[in-house]
Amino acid sequence: QVQLVESGGGLVQPGGSLRLSCAASGFTFSRYAMSWYRQAPGKERELVAAITSAGGSTNYADSVKGRFTISRDNAKNTVYLQMNSLKPEDTAVYYCNAKLLFRGYWGQGTQVTVSS
Repeated sequence: QVQLVESGGGLVQPGGSLRLSCAASGFTFSRYAMSWYRQAPGKERELVAAITSAGGSTNYADSVKGRFTISRDNAKNTVYLQMNSLKPEDTAVYYCNAKLLFRGYWGQGTQVTVSS
């Protein structure tokens, strides 16, 4: 059974940091590109960051460049999103996604709220 389980969300003040984790199981994690998406209330889901299967290449949304870092540990079947200098506009549900060609999986999401 395929599972992507996100964790690490919560309430943080502006300027603070959070580290999200996504633990994968039920598929060959090291073959899949991994991404983090987010969806704020009333808005469409958007790509935040992505990393290739071996971790050699990453890309980021312009809105998070220089503040967020995506990484993965294929030995632990886990992908991470380090989020620094958080802003209120980063408030959203963050989702983990795994993709290989036309096959893709989603996690259930974790809420991140940036507020004073």
